[in-house]
Amino acid sequence: MTTSGQPDAIDHERFDDGDIESDGPNTVVRGDEPAVQCPYCGQPFHDARLETLHRGLEHPARISDRERAAFERAYLEERAEIRRFRLQALGALILGYFCMLFLYAVVT
Repeated sequence: MTTSGQPDAIDHERFDDGDIESDGPNTVVRGDEPAVQCPYCGQPFHDARLETLHRGLEHPARISDRERAAFERAYLEERAEIRRFRLQALGALILGYFCMLFLYAVVT
């Protein structure tokens, strides 16, 4: 982030010139990957699941009942994945803590 509160510019030197195209303020879509676009604002996404989550979060008043049901399914799946990741991260921290504790006990 810059001091003005605007996000830093994308470092286009890291990519080949024809490799990316910018379709929005903070979205970079690779040229060889198909993008799914939001029908309401045109923002591109790499995955239809991400586009479904975007529509449910950013355009809740405009989506149909079918789109709302798809959003709710995607949201619940995403929430389960995040919960699983948090539990794995907590397990790794606890394992690391006890490994360091036993290492300290052996060394001293």
